[in-house]
Amino acid sequence: MSTRRAFIVRAAASAVAVPLGASACTAGTGAGGAGTSGKGAQALVFGKTDGGTMFVRNYNMFGPATQKSPNSELIYEPLARIDYSDGAKVKPWLAKSLEFDESGTTLTVKLRDDVKFSDGKPMTADDVVFSLGIPLKDSSFNTGGTTYERVAKKDATTVTLHWKQPAFSELGQLASIQVPIVPKHIWAGKDLKSWTNPDPVGTGPFTLERFAAQQVTLRARDDYWGGTFALKELKVVPTSGDAVQAQLLRGDVDWALIAWNGAEKEYEAKDPKRHLYQKYATGGTYALFFNTDKAPFDNVHLRRALAMTIPRKDIVTMLQRPGTEAGPTGLVDEVFGDVILPEYRHKVQPVDAAGAQKELALSGFKVQGGKLVKDGKSYAPKLSFNQDYGWDPYANSMIRSWQKHLGITVKPVGAPGANLYEQQQAGDFDLTINFTLGGGVGGIYSGLSGRAYRPLGEKAATNYGRWKDQATDAALGKLLGSNEPAVTKSAGEELQKIVAQQVPYSPIYNSYWFIAINASHWEGWPTPEHFSHVPFPGLGPDTTLTLMNLKQAGK
Repeated sequence: MSTRRAFIVRAAASAVAVPLGASACTAGTGAGGAGTSGKGAQALVFGKTDGGTMFVRNYNMFGPATQKSPNSELIYEPLARIDYSDGAKVKPWLAKSLEFDESGTTLTVKLRDDVKFSDGKPMTADDVVFSLGIPLKDSSFNTGGTTYERVAKKDATTVTLHWKQPAFSELGQLASIQVPIVPKHIWAGKDLKSWTNPDPVGTGPFTLERFAAQQVTLRARDDYWGGTFALKELKVVPTSGDAVQAQLLRGDVDWALIAWNGAEKEYEAKDPKRHLYQKYATGGTYALFFNTDKAPFDNVHLRRALAMTIPRKDIVTMLQRPGTEAGPTGLVDEVFGDVILPEYRHKVQPVDAAGAQKELALSGFKVQGGKLVKDGKSYAPKLSFNQDYGWDPYANSMIRSWQKHLGITVKPVGAPGANLYEQQQAGDFDLTINFTLGGGVGGIYSGLSGRAYRPLGEKAATNYGRWKDQATDAALGKLLGSNEPAVTKSAGEELQKIVAQQVPYSPIYNSYWFIAINASHWEGWPTPEHFSHVPFPGLGPDTTLTLMNLKQAGK
């Protein structure tokens, strides 16, 4: 009798066992005035709002450099994908199946046998073992937060991964675009700390056709394992949140990620059929993260006081997203409503000034001249946030609330997204804004794991707040390491209580992917009401599925 349990994820025939399913179309004219490749193939233009004004040619996905080339997830692919239309379940992609043994410590990965790299060479188990082994060689390469300890080749199309402890709920790391499968015959022997991989070769549906600092052109492969595309080029151009609104209205840009206040009137109403503005719940939240590895944020009462005076209603009002204030657990009701504890379900967190003052008193800190003072030491907190996302007004709203209700003066420190990410990885912040995201409840909470802890100054892949707590690790161990529903349910509920009561981070508002589309040139986009994949550039396989199902408008 096989010792394998029923925890098996197999590729559905409709998903990846057959071509992924876009019909070919005759190429036409250039999209939105962007022109063509010179071969008569129509392009789709993606306006990238979070990559600065100039792109860097660095396709080394594992390298420690923060600045990377845009949309490399269309060149490189992971073994699995997270299906956000199906409860954020992990499903195969380059893998045909993912099967744990009875103990949950060994995962057998059966690989697709029809995958080729863009240079024509087949993807083999050797490539997979090499790729998954890169994060094990040096912690600075582990940007995807992998936790397996060993990877081995079983045969030409089979690989095994091994964990020290049960890892039934840790499959999400194999769906990370930061853990792609790369060609060993090109990457072997390279110094991954300095090599920029300027001419990338991957299994993905696109290749790099042209690279310029202000436009990257990717070309669809005609030999991609998943099928063919109607579009032949994807042009990526740097832009800003303000500029892209006009570009979308003119049709110069077809696709962008933007939280557009007033989009319903300013964009959708101008052309309801072709101007699409969509949101998809990620299951996580945007949250205030505390650097718990240093004073004064190692004090739970101070964390509670700050969390209780976040003006969540004001923030979502400014965002024009009424009713999207986050509950205290960091789990979003519309995705995880059936697992959230009743006392936290649909719970609104209003400003509680009186309660916050009591917590501040319990912390032992006094406020003098806007600074926190205790035991002869004073602290002047700083709030770091992403300027690329236009977070200034929301940060200022929080700062004003803390000043008003607690007397604490917090300095705003905005930074471009890439710089902020580097600071968060190194723990170079007091308070910061980040999002929680992952496959299932385990994915949302895995960033609190002690295994992901790194001392200040060392790069952390996920646990930016440097949270270390025995109760958290015990609950995570049960949640991630059990295949028994009763055990994982209990562990998930314990983690909800820890986040709500110990406040390693404080959820602010529910996280959504906001996507603006001008469908004048391309149609077939999914909608929040009917989708099997999220049209979000950056989600790897979902991006591929989105583009593969598009066809020229009017064809």
